Amino acid sequence: MPDTFVIATAGHVDHGKSTLVNALTGMEPDRWAEEKKRGLTIDLGFAWTTLPSGRELAFVDVPGHEKFLANMLAGLGPAPIACFVIAADKGWQAQSTDHRDAINALGITHGLVVITRADLAPDSVETTKAQVRAQLRGTPLEAAPIVTVSATTGQGLPELISVLDEVTATAEPPTTSGRVRLWVDRAFTIKGAGTVVTGTLTAGTLTTGDTVELRGETIDRIVGVRGLQSRNSTTTEVVPQARVAVNLRDVPADDLHRGDALLTSGDWPIVDTIDVRRTMGETLDSGIHELMAHIGTAAVPARLRAFDADHARLTLDRPLPLQVSDRIVLRAPGSRNVFAGLLVLDVDPPELSRRGDGARRAHELAEHPVKGDILAEVARRGAVERTVLTRFGLQVPVDESLPADVEEVGEWLVHSPTLTSWVEATKSLVRGELAATPMAAGVPVKAVAEALQRTPDSGRRRGAESKRDSPAKAKIQPALPLPEGSGGAIRALLNQIISRAGLEAVDGMVRPPGHAAGLGAAEAGIAEIERLLAADPFAAPEADDLRELGLGARELAVAAKAGRILRLGDGIIVAPRTPAQAMRILAGLDQPFTTSQARQALGTTRRVVIPLLEHLDGRGWTRRLDTTHREVVR
Repeated sequence: MPDTFVIATAGHVDHGKSTLVNALTGMEPDRWAEEKKRGLTIDLGFAWTTLPSGRELAFVDVPGHEKFLANMLAGLGPAPIACFVIAADKGWQAQSTDHRDAINALGITHGLVVITRADLAPDSVETTKAQVRAQLRGTPLEAAPIVTVSATTGQGLPELISVLDEVTATAEPPTTSGRVRLWVDRAFTIKGAGTVVTGTLTAGTLTTGDTVELRGETIDRIVGVRGLQSRNSTTTEVVPQARVAVNLRDVPADDLHRGDALLTSGDWPIVDTIDVRRTMGETLDSGIHELMAHIGTAAVPARLRAFDADHARLTLDRPLPLQVSDRIVLRAPGSRNVFAGLLVLDVDPPELSRRGDGARRAHELAEHPVKGDILAEVARRGAVERTVLTRFGLQVPVDESLPADVEEVGEWLVHSPTLTSWVEATKSLVRGELAATPMAAGVPVKAVAEALQRTPDSGRRRGAESKRDSPAKAKIQPALPLPEGSGGAIRALLNQIISRAGLEAVDGMVRPPGHAAGLGAAEAGIAEIERLLAADPFAAPEADDLRELGLGARELAVAAKAGRILRLGDGIIVAPRTPAQAMRILAGLDQPFTTSQARQALGTTRRVVIPLLEHLDGRGWTRRLDTTHREVVR
């Protein structure tokens, strides 16, 4: 499959962009009758050709008039390469500056400059070149090649085609295995086929039969890809960089708009609040707060909260699929110029609720690397699943290359100091609880998780509720709460914390290895019961005897779990060896025997013998024959 590239034009109105595209491709990019009638490009146009090298080019022709800057940004936004057009007979003009600023704001670093209409002003070519070099100084296209042509006479077209080959040869190769984000620039209906959307595919691969997520102004649903076209030809697969038409199943075209997006399902964060850095244009603390944000083909009203001249929080009127390192163009209301260019630094920014948070956030963002800060993201949360950071658009290194103080724990990336605090808090909780309640089998895993989710702030907010906690629980105030996550993942993280605390989780209880529940003050009472049963194993103590010894249900349950006593039905307490002692006596009776005979042989009461015999039946040591007779199972 040949390499494909998408190139968007840019430049002032009536400088020959559409004529140039027509000369290169043999296709008329203007689609509307009004455009052809007026000789003015109003909306995006599309054309394609094949270079001598075999590389395929798709052109997105944008309008140059200041009234249609939004349409221009929709065409230029997703494009990886720009073709900047300046007419020799007119030179640099107002919209040339606006389009240059847009290219700068979008971070497009690959492109070329074409000086057109050379046949109309051959003496002005060198002057125009000098203007271009001066105006592009300090921008991504500063070193871009400049080609002089006349689209009407053909002058310079062979050289331009050669330069296009050179520019595309050095372009960064697209990622075919990445996630798809196709910004929609057109949506329409084709009779017999249904709804079709078009856009520039810059990453990932689309295949007929795929299921994709459709997110937009009025739509949020999963849709199927019924068919694909690229360069006006039907195909089963489209790879970047390419213009693509996608035939969607069961969705009306009227529900779709420019600025909607087709996405790899579940792989993109859909956000309306982001933290950004200014890359060019007006300072962000200039007092303008209501702006229009252009991202991909979308144009969304936004509110700006400036932290300083270069960093701010941007709140969009509707959520969009965004990632770290995305580029955004801002326009002020009523203005046809670029206000500022932004770089997205954080798509999951922290809440700002305390005095001074804005200034602190400005300092943090000033230190933020362009492609994201793994350490900062992990440290801020304490722990975060690797897949979450990948969705944010961060490049997460393997374990050996992780930053200092970040370690991998299963599916989690964990801040080492925070992990240590969770481990110490868990030790403290379990130690304190077992000291306060020595009869406990441990601390419930759920209680440990809840304790780790408390912070000093949450304790203050809970007020009186905190006062009801036990002293041990009240001390558990880790600096950061245990994060939320998928059930299996959070359990794995909690198990690692428990393990590093030198503890174990058994039957839902966290405890030290080998921990046996103590009896504390009940020890003397259980010891007295053991002494009495040793003297007469079938003389089970009465309820009043147990109360006098301070033995309630909890104490008896702990003693039974520790193997000190055996509880039968109806509150009967015997020694653990009593059933075996009873069997030796019952085996000496004539078989079968009655309940009365068993009671007499054991020297006990019906209160004791009936639950004891039922216990023996349950263990399969005796068998009940009828309402009055049993026998020992040999």
